[in-house]
Parts: sequence; C-alpha cells; structure tokens
Amino acid sequence: MLKLNAYRSLFIARFALLLQYRSAALAGVATQLFWGFLKVMILEAFYRHAASMQPMTLSEAIGYTWLGQAFLMAIVPWSGDREIQDLIRSGSIGYDLLRPADLYNFWLTRALAMRTVPIVLRAIPILSIALLLPLVGLAQWSLMLPSLAALIAFLLAFINAILLSSALTMLLTVSMLWTLSGEGINSIVPTLIIFGSGMVVPLPLFPDWIQPLLNVLPFSGLLDQPFRLFTGNLPPSALPNVLIHQGFWIVAITLIGRFLVSRGIKKLIIQGG
Repeated sequence: MLKLNAYRSLFIARFALLLQYRSAALAGVATQLFWGFLKVMILEAFYRHAASMQPMTLSEAIGYTWLGQAFLMAIVPWSGDREIQDLIRSGSIGYDLLRPADLYNFWLTRALAMRTVPIVLRAIPILSIALLLPLVGLAQWSLMLPSLAALIAFLLAFINAILLSSALTMLLTVSMLWTLSGEGINSIVPTLIIFGSGMVVPLPLFPDWIQPLLNVLPFSGLLDQPFRLFTGNLPPSALPNVLIHQGFWIVAITLIGRFLVSRGIKKLIIQGG
C-alpha cells in the first residue's frame, strides 16, 4: 500500500508539473487544428474522385482524422523520458537507484503522466472544436458523436492504448542504458509508429497486401483500433479482440522493458560528467 501511495503521489506531482506548459499546449492546439483541416480537405478530395468503394466512409475517415489530431501527443510515444535519459547520461541515475521503489514502475509512472497530460491540454479543446463545426456551417467536416455502445468500447480500448503507449515510451527511455546517445532509436521508432498506427493514413486505406502485418503489430492498438470503434468502422462487438491484441502487446513490451532495465542496471557504470 505504501508503494502504491508513492506511485500515486509521483503521478500526481508529475501530472501537475506537466500541466504548467500551457503556452506550448495552446500552440500545439493551433498547429494540430491546421493540419486537421488540411488532412480533412485531402480526404474529401480523395473520396470525391475515388473510382471504387473504400473500406471506410468519408464521415468515418474524418472522425478518425480528428481523433488522431486530438490524441497526437497523448498516444504517440515521440521519444523516451528525456529527463531520465539525461540522468543516465550524466550519472545522476544513481539517485533513482537509491529510491525504495521498483525502478521500472517508478519510470513507468512518469511515462503514464506524460501520456495523459496532453488529453487535458490538447485533446479536449480540439475535440470540442471538431464537434462544434456544424455551428459555423462546416458540418461535413465535423466529428460525429458515436453511439453509447461505441463510446464505451472506445473508452475501454483507449485506456489500453495509453498503457501500451507508456510501455513503448519505456522502451525508448531505457535504450539509453544500452547506447551512447539513444538518439537513433528515439528517431526511428516514432517514425515507424506514426505510419504503423494510422496517424498519417487510416490503416484500412492501406493496400490489402500489407493489412495483415499492420493489424498484428502493436501500433494498430494505439490509434487505429480505438478510433475505428469510435467512428463505427469497427462494431462494439469487436472490442474483445481489440483488448486481447492490446493486452498481449502491453504484457510483452512490459516484460521486454523490465528485462532491459534489470540487465542494463547491472552493466551500468556511473561515472558522471
């Protein structure tokens, strides 16, 4: 119980600290709204001139796009925890090793806070604007509210998506224990994730030959599957399969992360500087 209280206190403190970056969040909201409108216009042009039936309706694709813009910073692990990586690089990681807490859980709690703060600072404003577009005559570009069953399915899948994103963030963080700078993996992996998760193009619009690979990789559990539940492209009855897919990768990536931390700490030489 004491350890749980410690992790809860760490989460609250980290969450409150990250809430201070309101100006950066406001700039991010403006940027993501701009790209959201641009992507919606591209989708509208694509569907207008499509010669064949698409696996998503235009309304579903637009909703998918707005959700992607809203949860861009929350779901996509753009990098590991830079502060922890700096501690590893400088040798100050020794302070964390002295804490009476599981090191992986301690860092994972920080990652969970980092993934959830953008929901408050960015997602809520963007979703509110996307829902209110009909008031300014842009109903065709707006985000449509789902049915109650679809909303519940989305929320359950979204919780798992946050956990999965945090586990992936941990992999990027602990890479510093194994490399000199950690910049290589922190640049390559996020690029793979934004394409493999559906952030750039909804996964149903990819060619059929690559669909099986995209669906089995963990990245589809970050954005694609929860967003398709919200928009109705996946029925609520598909939720168990989505949760099983996400749960498998959460456990697998967490186990890999724990192994890398335990082995990395044993080989770590703290020199400082």
